[in-house]
Amino acid sequence: MYAQSITRAHRTAFILAIDQSGSMAQRIRFAGSETTKAEAVAEVANRLLFELIERARRSDGVRDYYDVAVLGYSGDGVVSLLGDPLPLVSVARLAELPVERRVRLVERRMPDGSPAVRRIETPAWIAPKASGETPMYEALLQIRYLVRGWCAHPAHRESFPPMIFNITDGEASDCEPREQLDICNQIRATGTADGQTLLLNIHTASDAEARSLVFPADGEIDPANRYARLLHDCSSVMPDNLSEAIRQVRGDNALPPFRGMSHNASIAELIAILNIGSISIRIQ
Repeated sequence: MYAQSITRAHRTAFILAIDQSGSMAQRIRFAGSETTKAEAVAEVANRLLFELIERARRSDGVRDYYDVAVLGYSGDGVVSLLGDPLPLVSVARLAELPVERRVRLVERRMPDGSPAVRRIETPAWIAPKASGETPMYEALLQIRYLVRGWCAHPAHRESFPPMIFNITDGEASDCEPREQLDICNQIRATGTADGQTLLLNIHTASDAEARSLVFPADGEIDPANRYARLLHDCSSVMPDNLSEAIRQVRGDNALPPFRGMSHNASIAELIAILNIGSISIRIQ
């Protein structure tokens, strides 16, 4: 299971769901400067989209190795963030979509120790936003619809199953925990002949001093931490062939199975989690 390489004949799907509620306006440190969670997550998501395009680029152009969707959920509801009429687009289509360019400043140290600032222009499909409540359940309902349709397509029957990243900094405002668990179980029950859909729930840190929990093994969830337990139960067990990469992120020799979730993850840990989910899968 989870052994199928990604090819044009066996494409896969990546879906990002991004919390854009008011709490994402909280200020944090990222890449050496102060910013908001919303700005940091948008930058990380844009980097991921750029990497997905570049991984699919060959001498004849961007090949359709996967389909991509990005949903934002906030007080304004759930919206597709890619600027296309269809929420799930091929990576070749994503590369063709009109996109704003964003200039960011990157500080690095010269050999003599002096700072140097470099201006880098990058595509920005996703703009930072922080507004209102957290309609996570509505977003999960839309994701269920997307993955059911994708997995039911005959061309995807043998493909590596869809991978979903739900990035949030808090609890859903539009459902009870049991309802959230039920919809997540329904999403995880979809899949292909190569395995069930992989759902990763990534909770970003609200307290810089809080201990993070990333890809927990069995028994590592504090029974008193109700929300971490909910995220754990809502998330997929990660495939064995990703265990070594997960141990590198964790920095230990813990034994699988590992759950595809985090609690109080830093932005650096968010990047590492997204990389395991997207970069570690083989493309031919």
